[in-house]
Amino acid sequence: MSEIKLIALDMDGTLLNLDHEVDSRTKEAIQKALAKGVHVVLSTGRSIGTCYPYAEELGLTSYLVTCNGGQIWTVKKELLEEHLLETEIVEKIWNLGEGLGLHMWMTSTEGFFIGERPENLYDYQWLKFGVDSDDKDKLDHVVKELSYFADLEITNSLPTNIEINPKGVSKAKALKRVCKEIGITMDEVMACGDSLNDIKMIQEAGIGVAMGNAQEAIKKVANHVTDTHINYGVAKAIEKFVL
Repeated sequence: MSEIKLIALDMDGTLLNLDHEVDSRTKEAIQKALAKGVHVVLSTGRSIGTCYPYAEELGLTSYLVTCNGGQIWTVKKELLEEHLLETEIVEKIWNLGEGLGLHMWMTSTEGFFIGERPENLYDYQWLKFGVDSDDKDKLDHVVKELSYFADLEITNSLPTNIEINPKGVSKAKALKRVCKEIGITMDEVMACGDSLNDIKMIQEAGIGVAMGNAQEAIKKVANHVTDTHINYGVAKAIEKFVL
């Protein structure tokens, strides 16, 4: 097993507890990893605006993978890479979701829209689209319809939602770019996550860690299953494999 030189952390359901905070034990484990010279990278479905304050709080010094790999940033907010959805596709997905009565959200390069859309979608550049519903049949219908639209990357961050990115976009692919920038390989990465938008990075990392609260598909491909996000799961993984 290669020495771990980078820790990639999903946020919701992984790094953050139910109060959307990083607990003290996890903060301490991250600080110890940083002190050893290990890179700690937030690898999240969130946009730069909603993850950057956590990077600041934790004193991270490396890179940020946002929007499921749709953007890669330095911690100085320098944009390294970006992948956009075609606005025509965004409009089609909105119309589909609206027809099914689904709750939707969209991430653009300029901001975040929840449950509503701007008057003119073409005034924006789009990174990610999400829909959620407790009705599995409706979600399945959306996935089927999306297959007719275009080549898209379809994952989730909860069993009750669908997240849509341009084809080929993933946290794993973004992390490979980060590794190249740093001069390491994916064999030297430990990746922690809980949902389908984490599955590729967990499969391709040297050590793929599923949270105790992860979806079953994630646990099946992981090298290790740690505790839940409310019981120091990330801290325990860092303590076991890095410190």
